[in-house]
Amino acid sequence: MTIDWKSYDPAEFYDELIAAPGQARETALTLTNYLRSLSDEELHERKAAAEHAIVEMGITFTVYTEGGNIDRAWPFDIIPRIIPRHEWAKVEAGLTQRLTALNLFINDLYNEQRIIKDKVFPKSILAKSKNFREQCMGIQPTHGVWAHICGSDLVRDADGTFYVLEDNLRVPSGVSYMLENRQVTKRVFPELFDNYSIRPVDEYPSQLFDMLAALSPRPLDYPEVVVLTPGIYNSAYFEHAYLAQRMGAELVEGADLMVGDDDCVYMRTVAGLERVDVIYRRIDDLFLDPEAFNPDSLLGVRGLMRAWRKGNVALVNAPGAGVADDKVVYAFVPKMIRYYLDQDPIIPNVPTHLCMDPKEREYVLANLEHLVVKPANESGGYGMIVGPHATRKHRQEFAELIRKDPRNYIAQPTLKLSTSPTLCDGRLEPRHLDLRPFILQGVRTDVTAGGLTRVALRKGSLVVNSSQGGGSKDTWIVDTDTD
Repeated sequence: MTIDWKSYDPAEFYDELIAAPGQARETALTLTNYLRSLSDEELHERKAAAEHAIVEMGITFTVYTEGGNIDRAWPFDIIPRIIPRHEWAKVEAGLTQRLTALNLFINDLYNEQRIIKDKVFPKSILAKSKNFREQCMGIQPTHGVWAHICGSDLVRDADGTFYVLEDNLRVPSGVSYMLENRQVTKRVFPELFDNYSIRPVDEYPSQLFDMLAALSPRPLDYPEVVVLTPGIYNSAYFEHAYLAQRMGAELVEGADLMVGDDDCVYMRTVAGLERVDVIYRRIDDLFLDPEAFNPDSLLGVRGLMRAWRKGNVALVNAPGAGVADDKVVYAFVPKMIRYYLDQDPIIPNVPTHLCMDPKEREYVLANLEHLVVKPANESGGYGMIVGPHATRKHRQEFAELIRKDPRNYIAQPTLKLSTSPTLCDGRLEPRHLDLRPFILQGVRTDVTAGGLTRVALRKGSLVVNSSQGGGSKDTWIVDTDTD
Protein backbone atom coordinates (compact mmCIF):
# COMPACT_ATOMS: atom_id res chain seq x y z
CA MET A 1 0.00 0.00 0.00
CA THR A 2 1.38 3.44 -0.96
CA ILE A 3 0.47 7.02 -0.04
CA ASP A 4 -2.70 8.26 -1.71
CA TRP A 5 -2.44 12.05 -1.84
CA LYS A 6 -6.07 12.27 -3.02
CA SER A 7 -7.14 11.17 0.45
CA TYR A 8 -5.01 13.85 2.14
CA ASP A 9 -7.27 16.86 2.76
CA PRO A 10 -5.92 20.07 4.36
CA ALA A 11 -9.52 21.38 4.54
CA GLU A 12 -9.68 25.16 5.11
CA PHE A 13 -6.02 25.43 6.14
CA TYR A 14 -3.05 26.47 4.00
CA ASP A 15 -0.91 23.36 3.61
CA GLU A 16 2.82 23.74 2.98
CA LEU A 17 3.01 20.80 0.53
CA ILE A 18 -0.51 20.06 -0.73
CA ALA A 19 -2.70 22.77 -2.33
CA ALA A 20 -5.77 20.49 -2.52
CA PRO A 21 -6.44 16.73 -2.33
CA GLY A 22 -4.20 15.09 -4.95
CA GLN A 23 -2.61 18.41 -5.94
CA ALA A 24 0.92 19.07 -4.71
CA ARG A 25 2.43 22.55 -4.71
CA GLU A 26 5.04 23.12 -7.43
CA THR A 27 8.01 22.96 -5.08
CA ALA A 28 6.70 19.77 -3.44
CA LEU A 29 6.09 17.70 -6.59
CA THR A 30 9.39 15.82 -6.47
CA LEU A 31 8.98 15.10 -2.75
CA THR A 32 5.35 13.96 -2.95
CA ASN A 33 6.04 11.73 -5.96
CA TYR A 34 8.99 10.19 -4.16
CA LEU A 35 6.99 9.55 -0.99
CA ARG A 36 4.22 7.96 -3.06
CA SER A 37 6.78 5.56 -4.54
CA LEU A 38 7.62 4.18 -1.07
CA SER A 39 5.73 1.27 0.43
CA ASP A 40 4.38 1.50 3.97
CA GLU A 41 7.22 -0.72 5.11
CA GLU A 42 9.85 1.50 3.46
CA LEU A 43 8.33 4.64 4.96
CA HIS A 44 8.31 3.11 8.42
CA GLU A 45 11.92 1.98 7.95
CA ARG A 46 12.90 5.59 7.19
CA LYS A 47 11.08 6.77 10.32
CA ALA A 48 12.87 4.13 12.41
CA ALA A 49 16.19 5.16 10.86
CA ALA A 50 15.55 8.77 11.93
CA GLU A 51 14.71 7.72 15.48
CA HIS A 52 17.87 5.60 15.62
CA ALA A 53 19.98 8.50 14.31
CA ILE A 54 18.56 10.87 16.94
CA VAL A 55 19.48 8.46 19.74
CA GLU A 56 22.89 7.76 18.21
CA MET A 57 23.65 11.48 17.81
CA GLY A 58 22.46 12.21 21.36
CA ILE A 59 19.90 14.84 20.31
CA THR A 60 17.86 15.48 23.46
CA PHE A 61 15.82 18.12 25.22
CA THR A 62 14.92 18.41 28.88
CA VAL A 63 11.40 18.44 30.31
CA TYR A 64 10.88 19.76 33.82
CA THR A 65 8.48 17.65 35.88
CA GLU A 66 7.47 17.43 39.52
CA GLY A 67 9.60 14.33 39.82
CA GLY A 68 12.70 16.01 38.38
CA ASN A 69 14.21 16.73 35.00
CA ILE A 70 13.82 14.19 32.22
CA ASP A 71 16.01 14.05 29.11
CA ARG A 72 14.01 12.93 26.08
CA ALA A 73 14.97 12.11 22.53
CA TRP A 74 14.17 15.00 20.18
CA PRO A 75 10.70 14.45 18.59
CA PHE A 76 11.17 14.62 14.82
CA ASP A 77 8.94 14.10 11.80
CA ILE A 78 10.73 12.89 8.67
CA ILE A 79 8.52 14.71 6.13
CA PRO A 80 10.22 18.08 5.46
CA ARG A 81 8.49 21.41 5.12
CA ILE A 82 9.21 23.24 1.83
CA ILE A 83 9.19 27.01 1.20
CA PRO A 84 10.01 28.45 -2.27
CA ARG A 85 13.04 30.73 -2.44
CA HIS A 86 11.11 33.69 -3.88
CA GLU A 87 8.77 33.63 -0.86
CA TRP A 88 11.70 33.35 1.52
CA ALA A 89 13.44 36.40 0.02
CA LYS A 90 10.59 38.58 1.31
CA VAL A 91 10.69 36.91 4.75
CA GLU A 92 14.46 37.40 4.94
CA ALA A 93 14.13 41.11 4.13
CA GLY A 94 11.30 41.48 6.66
CA LEU A 95 13.26 39.84 9.48
CA THR A 96 16.32 41.99 8.77
CA GLN A 97 14.12 45.09 8.85
CA ARG A 98 12.46 43.98 12.08
CA LEU A 99 15.62 43.25 14.06
CA THR A 100 17.21 46.49 12.87
CA ALA A 101 14.25 48.45 14.24
CA LEU A 102 14.19 46.44 17.49
CA ASN A 103 17.86 47.16 18.15
CA LEU A 104 17.33 50.87 17.49
CA PHE A 105 14.41 50.75 19.92
CA ILE A 106 16.39 49.02 22.68
CA ASN A 107 19.34 51.39 22.25
CA ASP A 108 16.95 54.36 22.37
CA LEU A 109 15.27 53.15 25.58
CA TYR A 110 18.59 52.88 27.41
CA ASN A 111 19.79 56.26 26.18
CA GLU A 112 17.75 59.20 24.82
CA GLN A 113 14.25 57.61 24.90
CA ARG A 114 13.21 59.67 21.87
CA ILE A 115 10.39 57.25 21.02
CA ILE A 116 8.79 57.98 24.41
CA LYS A 117 9.33 61.74 24.18
CA ASP A 118 7.70 61.70 20.75
CA LYS A 119 4.74 59.78 22.21
CA VAL A 120 5.10 56.84 19.84
CA PHE A 121 5.70 54.36 22.68
CA PRO A 122 3.88 54.82 26.03
CA LYS A 123 6.06 55.49 29.05
CA SER A 124 3.58 53.53 31.18
CA ILE A 125 4.49 50.29 29.37
CA LEU A 126 8.18 50.78 30.10
CA ALA A 127 7.43 51.61 33.74
CA LYS A 128 5.89 48.15 34.26
CA SER A 129 8.33 46.20 32.09
CA LYS A 130 9.73 43.12 33.83
CA ASN A 131 12.79 43.05 31.57
CA PHE A 132 13.89 46.70 31.59
CA ARG A 133 17.23 46.95 33.42
CA GLU A 134 18.09 50.28 35.02
CA GLN A 135 21.67 48.99 35.28
CA CYS A 136 21.97 49.29 31.49
CA MET A 137 21.09 52.99 31.22
CA GLY A 138 23.66 55.03 29.31
CA ILE A 139 25.47 52.03 27.80
CA GLN A 140 26.32 52.07 24.09
CA PRO A 141 27.29 48.54 22.98
CA THR A 142 29.40 47.90 19.88
CA HIS A 143 27.56 48.74 16.63
CA GLY A 144 24.59 49.85 18.77
CA VAL A 145 23.40 46.24 18.79
CA TRP A 146 21.82 44.77 21.93
CA ALA A 147 20.01 41.74 20.51
CA HIS A 148 22.67 40.07 18.36
CA ILE A 149 20.68 36.85 18.09
CA CYS A 150 16.93 36.79 17.60
CA GLY A 151 14.51 33.94 17.02
CA SER A 152 11.28 35.36 15.59
CA ASP A 153 8.32 32.98 15.46
CA LEU A 154 6.40 33.05 12.17
CA VAL A 155 3.04 31.54 11.28
CA ARG A 156 0.96 31.37 8.11
CA ASP A 157 -2.75 32.05 8.06
CA ALA A 158 -5.32 30.40 5.78
CA ASP A 159 -4.39 32.55 2.78
CA GLY A 160 -0.68 31.68 3.07
CA THR A 161 0.40 35.06 4.46
CA PHE A 162 3.33 34.99 6.89
CA TYR A 163 2.87 36.83 10.20
CA VAL A 164 5.31 37.43 13.04
CA LEU A 165 3.82 35.84 16.14
CA GLU A 166 6.53 36.96 18.59
CA ASP A 167 10.19 37.92 18.88
CA ASN A 168 12.59 36.05 21.19
CA LEU A 169 15.39 38.42 22.18
CA ARG A 170 16.57 37.29 25.60
CA VAL A 171 18.17 33.87 25.21
CA PRO A 172 16.59 32.44 22.03
CA SER A 173 17.02 28.68 21.67
CA GLY A 174 16.40 25.97 19.11
CA VAL A 175 19.01 26.61 16.43
CA SER A 176 20.93 23.42 17.24
CA TYR A 177 17.80 21.40 16.47
CA MET A 178 17.44 23.19 13.14
CA LEU A 179 21.00 22.08 12.28
CA GLU A 180 20.55 18.53 13.53
CA ASN A 181 17.19 18.15 11.74
CA ARG A 182 19.05 18.71 8.47
CA GLN A 183 21.67 16.07 9.31
CA VAL A 184 19.00 13.51 10.22
CA THR A 185 17.04 14.23 7.04
CA LYS A 186 20.16 13.75 4.93
CA ARG A 187 20.59 10.33 6.52
CA VAL A 188 16.97 9.35 5.95
CA PHE A 189 16.43 10.75 2.42
CA PRO A 190 19.92 11.23 0.90
CA GLU A 191 18.60 10.77 -2.64
CA LEU A 192 16.28 13.77 -2.35
CA PHE A 193 19.21 16.13 -1.89
CA ASP A 194 20.35 15.17 -5.39
CA ASN A 195 16.99 16.21 -6.86
CA TYR A 196 16.46 19.49 -5.03
CA SER A 197 18.41 22.74 -4.84
CA ILE A 198 18.10 23.22 -1.08
CA ARG A 199 19.73 26.20 0.59
CA PRO A 200 22.21 25.01 3.25
CA VAL A 201 21.98 25.85 6.94
CA ASP A 202 25.24 24.39 8.17
CA GLU A 203 27.15 27.69 7.88
CA TYR A 204 25.32 29.04 10.97
CA PRO A 205 28.01 28.08 13.56
CA SER A 206 30.72 29.86 11.56
CA GLN A 207 28.46 32.90 11.04
CA LEU A 208 27.74 32.94 14.76
CA PHE A 209 31.43 32.73 15.65
CA ASP A 210 32.37 35.47 13.18
CA MET A 211 29.69 37.75 14.61
CA LEU A 212 30.87 37.05 18.17
CA ALA A 213 34.55 37.47 17.34
CA ALA A 214 33.89 40.84 15.65
CA LEU A 215 32.64 42.16 19.01
CA SER A 216 35.97 41.56 20.76
CA PRO A 217 37.26 44.62 22.64
CA ARG A 218 40.82 43.57 21.71
CA PRO A 219 42.11 43.59 18.10
CA LEU A 220 43.07 39.91 18.01
CA ASP A 221 43.04 37.43 15.14
CA TYR A 222 41.66 34.79 17.52
CA PRO A 223 39.77 36.38 20.40
CA GLU A 224 38.73 34.19 23.34
CA VAL A 225 35.03 33.40 22.89
CA VAL A 226 33.16 31.36 25.50
CA VAL A 227 29.62 30.02 25.85
CA LEU A 228 28.30 30.61 29.38
CA THR A 229 25.80 27.93 30.46
CA PRO A 230 23.80 27.51 33.69
CA GLY A 231 24.89 23.86 33.63
CA ILE A 232 23.79 20.38 32.73
CA TYR A 233 20.32 20.66 34.28
CA ASN A 234 19.23 23.50 32.00
CA SER A 235 16.63 22.48 29.40
CA ALA A 236 18.81 23.85 26.57
CA TYR A 237 22.13 22.38 27.75
CA PHE A 238 22.34 20.17 24.66
CA GLU A 239 22.34 23.33 22.55
CA HIS A 240 24.93 25.12 24.69
CA ALA A 241 27.37 22.22 24.38
CA TYR A 242 26.57 21.70 20.70
CA LEU A 243 27.21 25.31 19.67
CA ALA A 244 30.39 25.58 21.75
CA GLN A 245 31.73 22.44 20.11
CA ARG A 246 30.77 23.54 16.59
CA MET A 247 32.37 26.99 17.07
CA GLY A 248 35.50 25.67 18.76
CA ALA A 249 34.68 27.83 21.80
CA GLU A 250 35.01 26.95 25.47
CA LEU A 251 31.84 25.90 27.30
CA VAL A 252 31.99 27.46 30.77
CA GLU A 253 29.89 27.87 33.89
CA GLY A 254 29.92 30.90 36.17
CA ALA A 255 32.47 29.32 38.52
CA ASP A 256 34.94 29.01 35.62
CA LEU A 257 35.11 32.80 35.20
CA MET A 258 36.21 35.71 37.37
CA VAL A 259 36.51 39.47 37.04
CA GLY A 260 39.94 40.78 38.00
CA ASP A 261 40.96 44.02 39.70
CA ASP A 262 41.46 45.46 36.20
CA ASP A 263 37.74 44.89 35.46
CA CYS A 264 38.57 42.32 32.78
CA VAL A 265 37.06 38.82 32.66
CA TYR A 266 39.31 35.79 33.05
CA MET A 267 38.77 32.07 32.58
CA ARG A 268 40.31 29.62 35.03
CA THR A 269 42.35 26.99 33.14
CA VAL A 270 44.96 24.39 34.12
CA ALA A 271 47.58 26.77 32.71
CA GLY A 272 46.35 29.72 34.78
CA LEU A 273 44.03 32.63 34.07
CA GLU A 274 43.21 33.48 30.44
CA ARG A 275 41.42 36.67 29.45
CA VAL A 276 37.98 36.30 27.89
CA ASP A 277 36.89 38.71 25.15
CA VAL A 278 33.34 37.65 24.24
CA ILE A 279 30.71 35.79 26.28
CA TYR A 280 27.77 34.18 24.51
CA ARG A 281 25.65 33.94 27.60
CA ARG A 282 22.79 31.48 27.94
CA ILE A 283 21.86 32.73 31.42
CA ASP A 284 18.97 35.10 32.15
CA ASP A 285 19.80 38.68 33.13
CA LEU A 286 18.88 38.39 36.79
CA PHE A 287 21.32 35.52 37.37
CA LEU A 288 24.17 36.99 35.32
CA ASP A 289 25.97 39.01 37.99
CA PRO A 290 25.18 38.82 41.73
CA GLU A 291 26.82 42.22 42.19
CA ALA A 292 24.38 43.94 39.82
CA PHE A 293 21.27 41.74 39.92
CA ASN A 294 20.19 38.83 42.13
CA PRO A 295 22.73 38.71 45.01
CA ASP A 296 21.92 35.04 45.65
CA SER A 297 22.77 33.86 42.12
CA LEU A 298 25.33 31.06 41.93
CA LEU A 299 25.14 30.86 38.13
CA GLY A 300 26.72 34.15 37.11
CA VAL A 301 29.98 36.02 37.57
CA ARG A 302 30.45 38.77 40.15
CA GLY A 303 31.51 42.02 38.50
CA LEU A 304 30.53 40.97 34.96
CA MET A 305 28.34 44.03 34.41
CA ARG A 306 31.21 46.26 35.55
CA ALA A 307 33.51 44.68 32.98
CA TRP A 308 30.89 45.02 30.25
CA ARG A 309 30.07 48.64 31.08
CA LYS A 310 33.78 49.53 30.84
CA GLY A 311 34.02 47.87 27.42
CA ASN A 312 36.41 45.12 28.53
CA VAL A 313 34.17 42.23 27.46
CA ALA A 314 31.29 41.75 25.01
CA LEU A 315 28.07 40.10 26.22
CA VAL A 316 25.72 38.45 23.72
CA ASN A 317 22.81 39.03 23.88
CA ALA A 318 23.40 42.22 25.84
CA PRO A 319 21.77 42.46 29.27
CA GLY A 320 18.53 44.40 29.00
CA ALA A 321 17.75 43.28 25.45
CA GLY A 322 14.74 41.44 26.86
CA VAL A 323 12.90 44.74 27.25
CA ALA A 324 11.75 44.16 23.65
CA ASP A 325 10.98 40.49 24.36
CA ASP A 326 7.58 41.43 25.74
CA LYS A 327 4.33 40.61 24.00
CA VAL A 328 2.96 44.07 24.83
CA VAL A 329 6.02 45.72 23.29
CA TYR A 330 5.56 43.37 20.30
CA ALA A 331 2.32 45.18 19.43
CA PHE A 332 4.34 48.38 18.83
CA VAL A 333 6.97 46.91 16.47
CA PRO A 334 5.18 48.12 13.30
CA LYS A 335 5.24 51.66 14.77
CA MET A 336 8.95 51.22 15.61
CA ILE A 337 9.72 50.28 12.02
CA ARG A 338 7.95 53.38 10.73
CA TYR A 339 9.52 55.60 13.43
CA TYR A 340 13.15 54.52 13.16
CA LEU A 341 13.36 53.37 9.52
CA ASP A 342 10.58 55.36 7.85
CA GLN A 343 9.39 52.14 6.20
CA ASP A 344 6.25 50.04 6.22
CA PRO A 345 6.66 46.62 7.86
CA ILE A 346 7.45 43.91 5.31
CA ILE A 347 6.03 41.14 7.52
CA PRO A 348 2.86 42.06 9.45
CA ASN A 349 2.16 41.39 13.10
CA VAL A 350 -0.76 39.22 14.11
CA PRO A 351 -3.59 41.64 15.08
CA THR A 352 -3.14 42.18 18.81
CA HIS A 353 -5.42 43.50 21.58
CA LEU A 354 -3.72 45.10 24.59
CA CYS A 355 -5.67 44.24 27.73
CA MET A 356 -4.22 47.32 29.47
CA ASP A 357 -6.50 49.44 27.24
CA PRO A 358 -10.00 49.53 28.84
CA LYS A 359 -11.91 49.27 25.56
CA GLU A 360 -9.73 46.45 24.22
CA ARG A 361 -9.92 44.65 27.57
CA GLU A 362 -13.70 44.82 27.44
CA TYR A 363 -13.65 43.30 23.96
CA VAL A 364 -11.26 40.52 25.04
CA LEU A 365 -13.31 39.59 28.10
CA ALA A 366 -16.45 39.42 25.97
CA ASN A 367 -14.81 37.24 23.31
CA LEU A 368 -12.50 34.88 25.22
CA GLU A 369 -13.99 31.84 23.48
CA HIS A 370 -12.63 33.13 20.14
CA LEU A 371 -9.20 34.45 21.20
CA VAL A 372 -5.72 33.28 22.21
CA VAL A 373 -4.61 35.13 25.35
CA LYS A 374 -0.94 35.23 26.36
CA PRO A 375 1.01 36.66 29.30
CA ALA A 376 3.54 39.32 28.34
CA ASN A 377 6.73 37.53 29.36
CA GLU A 378 6.12 33.78 29.45
CA SER A 379 7.56 31.42 26.84
CA GLY A 380 7.32 27.76 25.88
CA GLY A 381 3.54 27.85 25.54
CA TYR A 382 3.06 28.30 29.29
CA GLY A 383 0.48 30.56 30.93
CA MET A 384 -1.63 31.02 27.79
CA ILE A 385 -5.16 30.06 26.89
CA VAL A 386 -6.53 29.03 23.48
CA GLY A 387 -10.13 30.17 23.89
CA PRO A 388 -11.87 27.80 21.43
CA HIS A 389 -10.17 24.80 23.05
CA ALA A 390 -10.61 25.90 26.68
CA THR A 391 -13.37 25.00 29.11
CA ARG A 392 -15.83 27.63 30.33
CA LYS A 393 -14.30 27.36 33.82
CA HIS A 394 -10.79 27.92 32.46
CA ARG A 395 -11.93 30.99 30.52
CA GLN A 396 -13.57 32.40 33.66
CA GLU A 397 -10.36 31.86 35.64
CA PHE A 398 -8.38 33.59 32.93
CA ALA A 399 -10.79 36.52 32.88
CA GLU A 400 -9.98 37.11 36.56
CA LEU A 401 -6.24 37.04 35.82
CA ILE A 402 -6.73 39.67 33.12
CA ARG A 403 -8.77 41.92 35.42
CA LYS A 404 -6.13 41.67 38.19
CA ASP A 405 -3.15 42.49 35.94
CA PRO A 406 -4.27 43.79 32.53
CA ARG A 407 -0.75 45.06 31.62
CA ASN A 408 0.44 41.45 31.65
CA TYR A 409 -1.89 40.14 28.92
CA ILE A 410 -2.46 40.46 25.20
CA ALA A 411 -5.05 38.72 23.03
CA GLN A 412 -4.95 37.66 19.40
CA PRO A 413 -7.44 36.00 17.04
CA THR A 414 -7.21 32.22 16.76
CA LEU A 415 -5.41 31.91 13.45
CA LYS A 416 -5.96 29.06 11.04
CA LEU A 417 -2.33 27.97 11.31
CA SER A 418 -0.90 26.32 8.22
CA THR A 419 -0.42 22.56 8.15
CA SER A 420 1.98 20.08 6.61
CA PRO A 421 1.80 16.30 6.04
CA THR A 422 3.09 14.58 9.17
CA LEU A 423 3.60 10.89 9.83
CA CYS A 424 1.28 9.99 12.72
CA ASP A 425 0.56 6.39 13.74
CA GLY A 426 1.59 5.14 10.32
CA ARG A 427 -0.55 7.66 8.39
CA LEU A 428 0.22 11.01 6.78
CA GLU A 429 -2.11 13.59 8.32
CA PRO A 430 -2.12 17.41 8.38
CA ARG A 431 -0.66 18.95 11.53
CA HIS A 432 -0.32 22.63 12.44
CA LEU A 433 3.12 24.23 12.55
CA ASP A 434 5.11 27.42 12.99
CA LEU A 435 8.64 28.48 12.07
CA ARG A 436 11.47 30.04 14.07
CA PRO A 437 14.19 31.52 11.83
CA PHE A 438 17.29 32.88 13.54
CA ILE A 439 18.72 36.31 12.75
CA LEU A 440 22.28 37.36 13.58
CA GLN A 441 23.07 41.07 13.73
CA GLY A 442 26.48 42.65 14.20
CA VAL A 443 28.57 44.28 11.48
CA ARG A 444 26.10 42.69 9.07
CA THR A 445 22.84 40.75 9.33
CA ASP A 446 22.47 37.06 8.49
CA VAL A 447 19.16 35.18 8.41
CA THR A 448 19.07 31.38 8.45
CA ALA A 449 17.77 29.74 5.26
CA GLY A 450 14.54 28.59 6.86
CA GLY A 451 14.66 27.82 10.54
CA LEU A 452 13.25 25.48 13.16
CA THR A 453 9.83 24.26 12.08
CA ARG A 454 7.88 23.13 15.12
CA VAL A 455 4.83 20.93 14.60
CA ALA A 456 1.88 20.11 16.86
CA LEU A 457 1.88 16.30 16.85
CA ARG A 458 -1.53 16.07 18.50
CA LYS A 459 -4.45 16.26 16.06
CA GLY A 460 -6.11 19.67 16.08
CA SER A 461 -3.61 21.15 18.53
CA LEU A 462 -2.17 24.61 17.89
CA VAL A 463 0.59 24.27 20.54
CA VAL A 464 3.87 23.35 18.86
CA ASN A 465 6.35 23.60 21.76
CA SER A 466 8.33 20.43 22.45
CA SER A 467 7.69 20.88 26.17
CA GLN A 468 3.96 20.73 25.37
CA GLY A 469 4.08 17.62 23.19
CA GLY A 470 5.19 19.16 19.89
CA GLY A 471 7.84 17.97 17.46
CA SER A 472 9.86 19.39 14.58
CA LYS A 473 10.63 19.07 10.87
CA ASP A 474 13.49 19.95 8.57
CA THR A 475 12.78 23.17 6.65
CA TRP A 476 13.81 23.44 3.00
CA ILE A 477 14.18 26.71 1.12
CA VAL A 478 14.23 25.54 -2.49
CA ASP A 479 14.64 27.04 -5.94
CA THR A 480 11.84 26.82 -8.47
CA ASP A 481 11.73 27.36 -12.23
CA THR A 482 10.16 30.78 -11.62
CA ASP A 483 12.85 31.99 -9.21
